[in-house]
Amino acid sequence: MPILQMSWHPQYRSSKFRHVFGKPASKENCYDCVPITRSVHDNHFCAVNPHFVAVVTECAGGGAFLVIPVHQTGKLDPHYPKVCGHKGNVLDIKWNPFDDFVIASCSEDATIKIWDIPKQLLSRNITASRKELLGHSRRVGLLEWHPTAANVLFSTGYDYKLMIWNLDTKESVILNPVRTIDFHQDVILSMSFNTDGSLLATTCKDRKIRIFDPRTGTVLQEASYKSHRANKVLFLGNMKKLLSTGTSRWNNRQIALWNEDDLSVPLIEEDLDGSSGVLFPFYDSDTNMLYVVGKGDGNIRYYEISADKPHLNYLTEYRSYLPQKGIGIMPKRGLDVSSCEIFRFYKLITTKGLIEPISMIVPRRSESYQEDIYPLTAGVQPALTAQEWLSGMNKGPLLVSLRPGSELINSQQKFPERTLSSFVPLESNRYQDRIERKTAFEDAKKPYRFLDERESRRGMDQVQEDRKAWLSNGFDPFECPPPKTENELLHMFYRQQEEIRRLRELVNQREVQVKQLELEIKNIHMSSGTS
Repeated sequence: MPILQMSWHPQYRSSKFRHVFGKPASKENCYDCVPITRSVHDNHFCAVNPHFVAVVTECAGGGAFLVIPVHQTGKLDPHYPKVCGHKGNVLDIKWNPFDDFVIASCSEDATIKIWDIPKQLLSRNITASRKELLGHSRRVGLLEWHPTAANVLFSTGYDYKLMIWNLDTKESVILNPVRTIDFHQDVILSMSFNTDGSLLATTCKDRKIRIFDPRTGTVLQEASYKSHRANKVLFLGNMKKLLSTGTSRWNNRQIALWNEDDLSVPLIEEDLDGSSGVLFPFYDSDTNMLYVVGKGDGNIRYYEISADKPHLNYLTEYRSYLPQKGIGIMPKRGLDVSSCEIFRFYKLITTKGLIEPISMIVPRRSESYQEDIYPLTAGVQPALTAQEWLSGMNKGPLLVSLRPGSELINSQQKFPERTLSSFVPLESNRYQDRIERKTAFEDAKKPYRFLDERESRRGMDQVQEDRKAWLSNGFDPFECPPPKTENELLHMFYRQQEEIRRLRELVNQREVQVKQLELEIKNIHMSSGTS
């Protein structure tokens, strides 16, 4: 099959994302004075979720990384606490996609550690991990969480092995993975899951792309195309395609698009430039947009993927003169939908000790929620348990809406409650519960309001118990004593900012419910008028 060579000049086509532009954060909204690692390992060195920014840092006598609250921008205290339990340099960090307060790290000391990050502001170094995984014999270079199953972690090391770990156990030290895949003949450079996590694609130092079933280790497809030496690989959502970045036989940086069912020859090859930095690809399955970030570059190229030829449609690029050492990305649920933000990068600039957020924005005049650019996206709840996935079940991610106020409704309807021993509620849930209890108590004092039997039986003793539940760390955040130190002042400031943000979310949720009720009343009036 002939290979389609992309034209150098972009072909403009009708697309709602043609005018997407990158907007760097202002200096006060960046993270300054951050001692970013100077490791030459080809990794992102940064992991982000809606609560924290984690970045691998320089540290004497072992490996460490920083965990900074997302809203704590500006200059970082040089004595800011670190997460420092590894004996060697940290090579990769990844947040648990289903728990924003759990992060995994791997290191040159051949260990993997699972850390619990406290919800309050860090006051001291964290040195004790929750779990330690000891299966690899050489340094561990890559980590990846399963996209739909809870507590399933994948790791690759310089022992050429890929290991699958079930963290849903009580042991604090796990010596043996549930499965070891050892058919790779060299170091694994990258790995990527398909949407439901039933297939895994890897690139290896032998420059081959492999697609296999991670539970059985059966190789389904293998690419040994000589003209493209793959470095990174990425499943493109439900498009039945893969994208790889690497180099051509003339050492030009190159991207290639592959059919998932046939890796004998790529659908498209496109040479980008003659630079030597590794290209990191990121795919947004909600918008079908592909972002290509070069290590050592200042620019970010982005494309739109389509099912029809030519498949890969160049849009434009974000340009900057500051080179990036690594990059982190915010999950969709952490974006600002009011400004039509569809993607957000966190760019590591080692030369300035700076982490710079870059928002990719669709220009729209309307300030209302844009349904067409925010389809249902993966939420924070797993679709499967670890044991269900290991036993052979496959299920796609559970989807939620990004419309303000609707995410909480969806999560309450779709997922069962967890016990306190297995799940610690988020701060947002605490604030929401507190407000709902206050609302219920105030409604109980109004005789003209309708109350169900359970609420009407609630007495003052129960209300006092509820008030105790409002307390956080032993005091009421609304009636707390004034802070005495700068650290306490910062703590209270970020707590207040979080409270304001959650209250806004609750107001938006109530507005959505009011609009729905108004629409129902209107429909009832119309139906009664016609009858």
